[in-house]
Amino acid sequence: MRVLSFILGWLLLLPAVGYSGQVGEVPAAESLPPIPFSLDELHARIDRTHPLLKGAGAEKTIARGKMLKALGAFEPTLVNDTELERFISSADPSKGTQTVGYNDTLVEALHPSGFKGSAGFRQAIGDARIPDLSFGNGNQQVILGGYLPLLRGLMINPERAELQRSELANPLADIKIAQTRQGLFLAAAHQFWEWVSAAKLLDIQKRAVAVAEARYKQVEERAKAGVIAPIDVTEAGQEVHRRREVAIAARRLLEQEQFKLSMFLWDNGSPTIPPIDRVPEFPPAGRLPTPEDIMAHKLAAMEERPEVKELDVEAKINNIDLALAKNNLLPSLDLEAAPARSPEKFVLGLGYRFGVELRIPLMQRRGRGEVLQAQGQAERLVMAQQYRENQVLVDVDNAFSAIERARERIEEAVQALRLVEIVEEGERYRFSVGASSVLFVNLRERNTIDSENQVIRAKAEYYKALAQYQWAIGAWAKGPNEIMRASYR
Repeated sequence: MRVLSFILGWLLLLPAVGYSGQVGEVPAAESLPPIPFSLDELHARIDRTHPLLKGAGAEKTIARGKMLKALGAFEPTLVNDTELERFISSADPSKGTQTVGYNDTLVEALHPSGFKGSAGFRQAIGDARIPDLSFGNGNQQVILGGYLPLLRGLMINPERAELQRSELANPLADIKIAQTRQGLFLAAAHQFWEWVSAAKLLDIQKRAVAVAEARYKQVEERAKAGVIAPIDVTEAGQEVHRRREVAIAARRLLEQEQFKLSMFLWDNGSPTIPPIDRVPEFPPAGRLPTPEDIMAHKLAAMEERPEVKELDVEAKINNIDLALAKNNLLPSLDLEAAPARSPEKFVLGLGYRFGVELRIPLMQRRGRGEVLQAQGQAERLVMAQQYRENQVLVDVDNAFSAIERARERIEEAVQALRLVEIVEEGERYRFSVGASSVLFVNLRERNTIDSENQVIRAKAEYYKALAQYQWAIGAWAKGPNEIMRASYR
């Protein structure tokens, strides 16, 4: 029985031992390669963190401030006015020196139409007669007043014009934000592809250095064996140092492009260096826009480009100035009704005063000068509008031309690379059989390196041309609402 129990116990332990051994044999999970950095990610980072775009968002705050400032001209004002006078009545000197006056408490407000009104009550001080709208014990009075321009200033006045201008400050702020976003996105796209191409050029130079070093060792061994002349060893060593020097220059170029690109990548208020291990490959080329697409893009660009929208807002502001200037050419005819403000008149019983005032400028130099300025500004804006619209069309055509030429350049560069690689391979074969020298092999490899560099540069120019086209059609003018928010203490 003891032997049977011992055998059963070992049989029960065997699965656990085998399982633990299997667990120990599972290899550790390999780390995943980093996700390539994309242009869309760069633009998203700019929207979220770039200080210039956040600063442009402050334009919305400025626009709200202009609106509040303009509305301040129409807000009601509480007035408390106390007037006292000492006098001796010439009609009854026996009363001696008298001290009389009043205390007014009223609210004044200006309407955008130009009408200015006031309402409140008056408390008499001393012995006074109240002829109009008295109440209480005869020493209190309801006071009402109004000022109405009948010609100049009616519905068109400086205060209302300023309010209308402030209403255009908000769309003008949106336009400035769109301009900033467009400019940042275009500059970031250009710098992004410069960074990618610099990284690719450095990879080419590194591979060239590795090939030269391997050939140097091979040539050195063949020279020791007496197969080739020792001068070839010197030639191979010189080529190694030359390619290392070029690789160092390529590394410096990459570092320079990294620093430039960091100005578009902000984190916690400071620029950050883009990760070199996330350099993406050049994506495959897409289809070119058709003539119908280009025409639609041009029509949309003439409406969406911030430069065109800005001129529209400037034209509206100038129309406000022109209407105000023309209104200033009218005579001034004003009606006014207000309580008497002078205590001596008030004591004599003159409760209200009414008046009509007419002013006619004889030469109208100021008014005519303002009209001429506004009309000249309108003519300038018409010419600027025509220029901007044509500039949009030229920008779109220019960007599309750059895309076409860049694609043609890529095709030619790829064909040249294919042929130069064939020549290089042939030269290497000739060298292996002793029919060529290290010098000619180096020259063939240099040609291949130059052709690879041309392909990289052509691809970078192609994607920069695509970014230029996006900017030309105003594709980046509209952004998320987050960029318009800014908090201030």
